[in-house]
Amino acid sequence: MVEISKEQVKHVAHLARLAITEEEVDVMTKQLGDIIHYAELLNELDTSHVEPTTHVLDLKNVMRKDEPRKWIEREDALKNAPDQKDGQFRVPSILE
Repeated sequence: MVEISKEQVKHVAHLARLAITEEEVDVMTKQLGDIIHYAELLNELDTSHVEPTTHVLDLKNVMRKDEPRKWIEREDALKNAPDQKDGQFRVPSILE
């Protein structure tokens, strides 16, 4: 089993720009060691008869066909607009 050292934990924390105390280094060394141990357990599984996948679910393209269709009328769209002018939505300016 590969063991992770405190120096490796400090190095990873430095790369992630995390300031951690010595007590946190001790805790994270154990936690990361447990994660690595679990990953090594998964390597023991026989996956020779498992098809490679990119996703656990068999996803298909669920989007509708892009076909033109009638939308609501302009007046109906502007009916709930808090501010409008010349058949357009008016919004507050964001530029000075």
